[in-house]
Amino acid sequence: MSASVLLIEDEALIRMMLVEMIEEAGHSVVAEAGNVAKGAVLATDAEFDLAILDINLGGDTIEPIASALAGRGKPFFFVSGYGSSGVPDAFRGTPVVTKPCLLAELQTAIDAAMSQVPSKSLGPI
Repeated sequence: MSASVLLIEDEALIRMMLVEMIEEAGHSVVAEAGNVAKGAVLATDAEFDLAILDINLGGDTIEPIASALAGRGKPFFFVSGYGSSGVPDAFRGTPVVTKPCLLAELQTAIDAAMSQVPSKSLGPI
């Protein structure tokens, strides 16, 4: 199943690399941001299946974005060069993919997140 992804990553080169990997895995990045302000708006308003979040956005915490996603019931996972250190306390159980990551690691995390997305019903036929 192809996923539409919200990507939040502050480093432009890493964000471009992640977009390429996500697309290579057969998914699409439908919205992206490099800071908390834009990310929070997208997390609240954009349409997507799941989100991939860097933990540290230029020294700012990802917590407001993660909270908005949780409030909408949107699945997400973190990507971080620091592993699980820095994950906000409220989201300690959320999966973390360590950067740099392999395509297979990213795909496994996307598959796990997609398993939380309700299937889209066609309605009565």
